[in-house]
Amino acid sequence: MNEKIFVHNISAARTVCTYYQPSISQHFLLINSGVPFLLLHIMKNLSNFLNIHKQNNKLPIRLISPTFGHISAISLKDYGLTHRKPYYFFLFMLQGITTQTVDLQQYEVAGNEMLFILPHQIHQLPAAHQSTNYFKLGFDDHCLSLLPTQYPFLINPLNNQKIEINLSAADRITSIFQMLLTLLKSMDTDPALILAHLNTLLTEINASYFEVEKKPADDKLATYIRFKTLIENNLTDHSSISEIAGKLALNTNSLYSIVKYYSGFSPKEFITNRLILEAKRRLYYSESSSIKELAYDLGYNDPEYFSRLFKKQTGHSIGRFLQDLSGN
Repeated sequence: MNEKIFVHNISAARTVCTYYQPSISQHFLLINSGVPFLLLHIMKNLSNFLNIHKQNNKLPIRLISPTFGHISAISLKDYGLTHRKPYYFFLFMLQGITTQTVDLQQYEVAGNEMLFILPHQIHQLPAAHQSTNYFKLGFDDHCLSLLPTQYPFLINPLNNQKIEINLSAADRITSIFQMLLTLLKSMDTDPALILAHLNTLLTEINASYFEVEKKPADDKLATYIRFKTLIENNLTDHSSISEIAGKLALNTNSLYSIVKYYSGFSPKEFITNRLILEAKRRLYYSESSSIKELAYDLGYNDPEYFSRLFKKQTGHSIGRFLQDLSGN
């Protein structure tokens, strides 16, 4: 379930929260729009989804195709169309086209294209059923930790949420998905077999992700991945650019050229954009009780500065952004 409830005071919000606990999580946020009111997002907690609906006794992993792996319509309705993903999710389209929204941005995914979603990103499913042929795969960090290598594309260094797969790679990827489907038909399948095919699948996806990348840049790309990982792991620290460059054993000019080359932004702009994206995510699910708290949570000591920065980056005040989300 993922619904929005409007209440007019903290007491009413607490009453609603008490009613819905403990099966779901909920947050509320005060919005100033003439008359103050509270927008209360009621969200189904997806943190245990893979453990509840896993297809192997020892691995939190789930695969879906048009003819395999679907949960009941009643259970599906409970989870709603929009949620923050707590696990890795892949949609590989074989035929047809679907529209998915990730972090409030729409993507059309057609044949031989793959959309991947990382933990903590907001995913919105299409409201209407779209007849297509596809594979959907979800697994968590535990599965990833059991694999023999790392897959750089999983931090999305090139900011490509959607990957175009060439025909030969698409055939191989389809075959891997089909083998995984066969293995996941039995809950007792040896996890080592599943992990071996998952490793092959992620290796194929990683190669496709970087296929269009300009090649002299292997060392630069590795440095950019390290930069992006550093920012993700220390997002709210607000380290200076010189401090970040030092941690990467670079001077500031080298860091600037690498980040600009891959992202199109300076390091400072990249970090600001990432913080504003995180603010949008938290606003969407009302994960702070006030704008002041949101600013502090993101490492800004001056809430008024944060509000001005948000408007400068998005073109909307925080209040207007929330009104747009609620449809008012």
